[in-house]
Amino acid sequence: MAEVQFSRVLLKLSGESLKGSRGHGIDPEALDYMAGEIKSVTKMGVELGIVVGGGNIWRGSEAETEGMDRATADYAGMLATVISALALQESMERKHNLDTRTMSAINIQQVAEPYIRRRAIRHLEKGRVVLFAAGTGNPFVTTDTGAALRTLEMEADVLLMAKNDVDGVYDEDPKTNPNATRYEHITYLRAIEKRLKVMDSTALSLCMEHNVPIVVFDLFEQGNLANIVKGQKIGTLVSDKENPKSKT
Repeated sequence: MAEVQFSRVLLKLSGESLKGSRGHGIDPEALDYMAGEIKSVTKMGVELGIVVGGGNIWRGSEAETEGMDRATADYAGMLATVISALALQESMERKHNLDTRTMSAINIQQVAEPYIRRRAIRHLEKGRVVLFAAGTGNPFVTTDTGAALRTLEMEADVLLMAKNDVDGVYDEDPKTNPNATRYEHITYLRAIEKRLKVMDSTALSLCMEHNVPIVVFDLFEQGNLANIVKGQKIGTLVSDKENPKSKT
């Protein structure tokens, strides 16, 4: 294994990152780029799990405001994450020759393996990239919370929150306030108290309770993913300590 700080990583990809320059759906060029970044990490011997969002296809919260039952809307969103995961899996395997497995929290065995924790860990140990689809399998829960939960279950060293066009956590929205300040490090509690948009509060509280370090970064800055794994300070670190040590 190359010199890395984190030997097992959980990467959270938002659905928005999959749509690339398009307004909706999935952009093949964005998929190819992300697959290449992922390959750069696996080549270093890092075990990688990925939770994929589905906001590029469907948003349960928006459907609810239009009158749809929230649980039904959330289940539809889970199916959207399966579509996103399968598209990314195809790009990783066909274009980059990566060995991958898609595991779903809802029963859909024709296209994805059922999520079984011990099997997922075994896939990681064998060097396979594991895509976790359908969130936690429960409505009223976001894929952020799914990512925090899978990080704990996989005993990953860090949760990497990949963003699109945002290079970290700011005290204000940098898109509306160009003078907003980016944090290099912030504690869980302060992020919760200030209601910063790191992830939803349930997911952030779960990470705080179990002391899971979170790195929020811009995935579309080439090399960021590999450099974070090597220990470089990129984006914003959310933790109780400024320099979380790897478990290796």
